[in-house]
Amino acid sequence: QLQLVESGGGLVQPGGSLRLSCALSGFTLNNYAIGWFRQAPGKEREGVSCISRSGAVSTYADSVKGRFTISRDNAKNMVYLQMNGLKPEDTAVYYCAADFTISQFLCTTTSGEFDSWGPGTQVTVSS
Repeated sequence: QLQLVESGGGLVQPGGSLRLSCALSGFTLNNYAIGWFRQAPGKEREGVSCISRSGAVSTYADSVKGRFTISRDNAKNMVYLQMNGLKPEDTAVYYCAADFTISQFLCTTTSGEFDSWGPGTQVTVSS
């Protein structure tokens, strides 16, 4: 059974940092590209970042570029999202998701491409 579980969310002051983790079980991580998404109250789900199966390719939403970094450890079945310089507008529930794909060097933040999702972790940026 495919399962993803996010952790690492919490309350942080503006300018602070958090590292989100996504633990995957029930499948081999290196067969999947992984995406991070977020959804704020009253807003649509937004693709934040993705990383290819090989880890060689990653993309970021313009709103987080230069502040967030995605990474993966296939041996540990873990994916991470390092978030620095957090802003109040980053407040949202953050989700990781898995996309079964043949390509080693592509990823997407189109949510419909993703097969499995975690339950989410809340990130709140406030003073």
